[in-house]
Amino acid sequence: MTKHQQVADLLLELTDGLKAADLWQDSRPPEQALQSQQPFALDTLDFHQWLQFIFIEKMQIIVQQQLSMPSLLCLTPIAEEAFSGQTSDKITAILQVIKRIDQLFE
Repeated sequence: MTKHQQVADLLLELTDGLKAADLWQDSRPPEQALQSQQPFALDTLDFHQWLQFIFIEKMQIIVQQQLSMPSLLCLTPIAEEAFSGQTSDKITAILQVIKRIDQLFE
């Protein structure tokens, strides 16, 4: 299985996890919120919104067009911070997928 296929599978798992945790949104945030210059758009989006509308979308384009992958991802620390205090099994599952994404890029 290629790295692109592995990423595609993990993005699907992440999407399913966000939906299961009721963190998936049907409507997009305003375009200016998506144009944030801050890391993870922390000034305009919640982390789960950043995952859905920026990270997943950009990574899907990379996978679909077979573009070169980022050399390193380190999402786990910000994910753990963003979801701190939330101990549900659904959040734990999301964090596990994010860790597997990070490991794929180590």
